[in-house]
Amino acid sequence: MSEPREYAKVQGRLVIVGFGLIGQGTLPLLLRHLNVDPSSITVVTAQTTGLKQLEASGVNFTLQSLTKTNYKEILIPLLSQPGSILVNLSINVSSIALFELAQSVGALYLDTCIEPWEGGYTDTKRTLEDRSNYMFRETALKFRAKDRPTAVIAHGANPGLVSYLVKQALVDVHRDIHGEEIIPQTQKEWAELAKKLDVRTIHIAERDTQIANVQKQIGEFVNTWSVDGFIGEGLQPAELGWGTHERYWPEDGKRHKSGCGAAIYLEQPGAATKVRSWTPTSGPMHAYLITHNEAISIADYFTLRDPTGKATYRPTCHYAYHPCNDAILSLHELAGRQWREQPKKRVMRDEIVSGTDELGVLIAGHARNAYWFGSQLTAEEAGRLAPYNSATSLQVCASVLAGVVWAIENPLEGVVEADEIPYQPMLELISPYLGPLTGVYTDWNPLTNRQWPVEESVDINDPWLFHNIRVW
Repeated sequence: MSEPREYAKVQGRLVIVGFGLIGQGTLPLLLRHLNVDPSSITVVTAQTTGLKQLEASGVNFTLQSLTKTNYKEILIPLLSQPGSILVNLSINVSSIALFELAQSVGALYLDTCIEPWEGGYTDTKRTLEDRSNYMFRETALKFRAKDRPTAVIAHGANPGLVSYLVKQALVDVHRDIHGEEIIPQTQKEWAELAKKLDVRTIHIAERDTQIANVQKQIGEFVNTWSVDGFIGEGLQPAELGWGTHERYWPEDGKRHKSGCGAAIYLEQPGAATKVRSWTPTSGPMHAYLITHNEAISIADYFTLRDPTGKATYRPTCHYAYHPCNDAILSLHELAGRQWREQPKKRVMRDEIVSGTDELGVLIAGHARNAYWFGSQLTAEEAGRLAPYNSATSLQVCASVLAGVVWAIENPLEGVVEADEIPYQPMLELISPYLGPLTGVYTDWNPLTNRQWPVEESVDINDPWLFHNIRVW
């Protein structure tokens, strides 16, 4: 890379909670692009992995788990200096508790997902609805208020980066169909653009082909990012933004009793729910409908309503994730164990020898059928661009950097989602770490080459119905 650009200055202390794969990959980017002295950084982590990196970086660190009873005692002294920032890259620590605390002491905040306290995803004493990302998001958004310290929530690769990819994809499709480039400025204008194009569905379509030189073993869960994080969200109910064009209600589908009404959930885990989707390199795929915040926030953002509040337009939106081959085997084994976790866990990074994390958005239903736009980052290029990273982690870490920079530059915006942040400067900041940013049209749809019509009911009049997309 060319000489690193400095994007912003940290006025107070920078506190990072969690130092797993994403924390380890993010720290070098923050040191590279922020005006911050390493001695002004403190990492709070319960993990002993990454200690050599912390020591070599010259940052402060403390080996402690944050709990409901100790998080204030640990964090408040660290954030007491004006202009401080709390970057939450942990799991099993409540995002809402942390951003409330940060705002109460005047600190900025960022996380990569809306995380509950430990057990919040899988607590069988709570209803499926209460364990949904929809409800976590609704709770977080109740704290919205301007002129409060900025808290950027759910700002990794997805959720986060993909909201910017959706907007660029819509601009591209409109330009290619209508011959002019328009860039909406408001939520309503963006939703009207999607409606004008007749976008029916938006897939966050990701295919991870990274391969390691250490094979998965029996009784081991292997993944290219947090194993605990993946299992936790995989065991949550499958969730998707529910489009106004949908005509077939899923038999296991449930609506939420309150909130924006933009999404539904299924009465089965995302790790047991498959959908048909497409990426440029791998082509058609069966992917997992893992619940993610962006499926809800994007569907909500692109909703139009009549004067009574009834939704008149909304695209269906969901994550369609095909993890690396070892993770597929791990999920298969997990299901066979009746969703009891394997005794061994391993996050692939240094042992990765090849492959790509192809992460983008598939915008479908318009006059050009479908358009995928996103990052095609290879493992080799990720290693060249930033230390301590794989292709999967770097897409997240670059988005964390961008979110921190935006918070510093916009310090009094309250609770903010990526959908509300101007997309062009964010894409410009993140894109040097994404590998090729590629836009590809395809004539594929979920009915292409379906050879067993007797076994399933399809609707040939509207290929982009969830009824056709879901794998039974």
